[in-house]
Amino acid sequence: MGPLVGKLKAKGLIALLMGGVAMGVFSASVEARTLDTAFGSVEVKGSPERVVTLYEGALDTALAAGVMPVGAVTTRGGNDVAAYIETYLGDTRPAIMGVVREINLEAVLMQQPDLILAPPQLPEAQYRLLSRMAPTVVPPTQPIAPDNWRDEARLYGQALGREDAIEAAINGVDTRAAELANALAQAEAGGSAFLVRWMPGGPMVMSKNLFTSGLLARVGLDFQDGGLVSEGGVHSDVLSLENLSRVDGDWLFLATLNADGEAALESAKQSPAFTRLEVVKRGGVVPVDGQLWTSANGPLAAQAILDDIEGALLP
Repeated sequence: MGPLVGKLKAKGLIALLMGGVAMGVFSASVEARTLDTAFGSVEVKGSPERVVTLYEGALDTALAAGVMPVGAVTTRGGNDVAAYIETYLGDTRPAIMGVVREINLEAVLMQQPDLILAPPQLPEAQYRLLSRMAPTVVPPTQPIAPDNWRDEARLYGQALGREDAIEAAINGVDTRAAELANALAQAEAGGSAFLVRWMPGGPMVMSKNLFTSGLLARVGLDFQDGGLVSEGGVHSDVLSLENLSRVDGDWLFLATLNADGEAALESAKQSPAFTRLEVVKRGGVVPVDGQLWTSANGPLAAQAILDDIEGALLP
């Protein structure tokens, strides 16, 4: 690790610790507050102690605010929370409430929550059931955009009564991204970038409107999706290996969600269609954790992704 890499990572850690300082001075006597959510106004009283998060971004935000949820959903493609979250758990960890698209309502009820942080676009029928258990906060639906996570994090932070800690965490991401952008510019390590999720059926190009895409753009990379993603879409259809030339830029971030995807990628690497890509020849292919890069969001995920970018482009 070079001195510049270590310095930037240390600054990222300091930003998180600043959030921790804000948490440390947090007062237990938080007044009741009314939140504007997807299903109207929701009142949250005091300092919630038994928080259930039903969305990866909500789990990330709660931990960034210094709150250990009693329940959480699994990460996409996995059986537990995302690997980057493990750093923040220790011996205490949330019980699993199912997956974001298939919540186990009985498991939620067993946790006796006093606050539920739910995903955007939660079906109203589920909301009605969950809101009978505890105040349930669902962020208003927004058109897909790289910075949606900020509004979601701020709403969850308000629900938790820890707005200052979340604002510090968001500011920490912005500061770190700006510093990394400057370092990449000085090192002339920028250029065009694609993010591809490799599934067992083949590769899919991720949209330029996603959380990670926004971070790549913020550090100065020219993020592209090759015009392969429809408006409002999350990713393209599966590409054939012969069409991989559509994503032949300066950097190619390859994400896999699980072992099946990794096996498919390793098989594809033996194909001439893959090996003749200029980005492969230049050594610009960067394998990344798909559970973090194409599923997670929140201030902790942002810092972890910035770590990955820094480690790959400023070795």
